[in-house]
Amino acid sequence: MEQTNTEWLNFFKITDSAIFNEILLITVLSLIFWIAWTILIGHLEKIANKTRIVWDDAVLHGIKTPISTLIWLWPGTVSLGLVLERYFDHRFDWLYSSKLILIIFIVVWALSRIITNFENQILEKQGRDVTTVQAVAKLVRLLVIIIGVLTVMQTLGLSLSGLLTFGGVGGLIAGLAAKDLLSNFFGGMMLYFDRPFKVGDWIRSPDRNIEGTVERIGWRMTKIRTFDKRPLYVPNSVFSNIVVENPSRMTNRRIYETIGLRYCDSSKIEKVISEVQHMLKNHPDIDANQTLMVNFTTFGPSSLDFFVYTFTKTVNWARFHEVKQDVMMQIMHIIKDNDADVAFPTQTLKIEQTADPLFAPQQQ
Repeated sequence: MEQTNTEWLNFFKITDSAIFNEILLITVLSLIFWIAWTILIGHLEKIANKTRIVWDDAVLHGIKTPISTLIWLWPGTVSLGLVLERYFDHRFDWLYSSKLILIIFIVVWALSRIITNFENQILEKQGRDVTTVQAVAKLVRLLVIIIGVLTVMQTLGLSLSGLLTFGGVGGLIAGLAAKDLLSNFFGGMMLYFDRPFKVGDWIRSPDRNIEGTVERIGWRMTKIRTFDKRPLYVPNSVFSNIVVENPSRMTNRRIYETIGLRYCDSSKIEKVISEVQHMLKNHPDIDANQTLMVNFTTFGPSSLDFFVYTFTKTVNWARFHEVKQDVMMQIMHIIKDNDADVAFPTQTLKIEQTADPLFAPQQQ
């Protein structure tokens, strides 16, 4: 007991021994290295900003903070080892392992930052597939983390073969316990590889009350922004069991309208239909290569009905309605130019004269 107290007293008297000079020297060298690294990285960043290459900016920004952290933590670990080994007269093997773990952590941290920087730079460019870029970045980051974890385990002396064997049994147990979590994970993988939709697409499901714009596809759930601006979070496993419609991938939008003329305009309907058909075939925003039909179809209760069936070139929702409005207005002008009119619901009351003597006028 007395010996232990003496060791602790010696430990707190660091300033009275040569080890203080060693720690001070290590600290000063760390400061010098840190200043040199700050100057060097600042100079390299200025050079990188002047080049057209973008990957150098991503790499420099990725390694800047991790290396600065390593410059301070590594000497700190060395100083701690000197103190413990000197005053406790014991060799601490775990300090060597901690140094290796520190290096592995710094490498994984730097690589993760570099991957994120590359991802952000690629997403800033127009025309990039956001879903694919994010999926690849997540997979690469996950791979780096897994390699880092396995390397740390090997550094700690764990048997990887035994770990993998245990992982097989443990994976089965974890799979049963986290069935929903795994189904969402593999559902997200299915979305990344099958790609029924991507970030920015407008999707809807006739099976569920799901409709809106995809904002993010995560590992567990997909975030959809509805048209009334509410966020909708859908577990990825749901998409394995429902029908998903992707209007964003339409090649054209359809105009399908039924128009009725008055019965008194029956002699003009053929000419009206012919002119409407000619107008559609020459309309700059109508795709004449798609199905285009204008035909008399029905003797309605109060109108002679013909239908217009055609497709616009645009798939943009707002532009589509502008084109549709223009088409409908031109149809109205064609009807008016032919002295016809659009029918509205009417009823004709026919009164017949009767020869019934009860209603005959009485003669005086």
